[in-house]
Amino acid sequence: MKLIAVLSGGMDSTAAMAVCKHAGHEIIGAITFDYGSKHNGREFLSALQIVNHYELKINRVQLDFIADHFKSDLLKTGGEIPEGHYADPSMKRTVVPFRNGIMLSIAAGFAESLDADGIILGNHFGDHAIYPDCREDFAKAMAQAISLGTYKNIALVTPFQNMTKTQIVEAGHAIGVPFALTYSCYKGGELHCGKCGTCVERREAFEQSGINDPTEYA
Repeated sequence: MKLIAVLSGGMDSTAAMAVCKHAGHEIIGAITFDYGSKHNGREFLSALQIVNHYELKINRVQLDFIADHFKSDLLKTGGEIPEGHYADPSMKRTVVPFRNGIMLSIAAGFAESLDADGIILGNHFGDHAIYPDCREDFAKAMAQAISLGTYKNIALVTPFQNMTKTQIVEAGHAIGVPFALTYSCYKGGELHCGKCGTCVERREAFEQSGINDPTEYA
């Protein structure tokens, strides 16, 4: 299959793209979105390094309306990023309403324009507790909508749908994913803060897998 990747610059999207490439699929491009989050700028620097590593082109789409009109502490227009475990109720403050639905709709048009067969999304099992648009039921419904709404019946490829972050680290490590190039921190600093939910989850995934964590934390 010819696939495009929704690539944020984080661990999950990078590993999902790499796993699909390793499985023999042709990655013909990547798309990333700037929706006004506190970490979009820093993430994009990582995304650029990752596409250079894999010799791909990336397209950046501006979604300024999200920061202007949506409510979330993940956005520059929101409050402080909460610290603590990813599963803590406070992390719901980082939900950007229907973010994946919006991004996948745009990615579907992009994929069809490139004559691609599918879109790679790096959502995973650990996201489900607080992010409705990462859950399996949502992904299945969105996959059906994308297929029905495109001439090529474009597929939504979600290799990590039922995998944990630890399993993603293990799968990525096995095929040489450059995790050192990826960026996860919601605060958007030069280094990972080590305290926000996504940083805590990142650290735990490497610790639980027994694989060396290449991340430099502040």
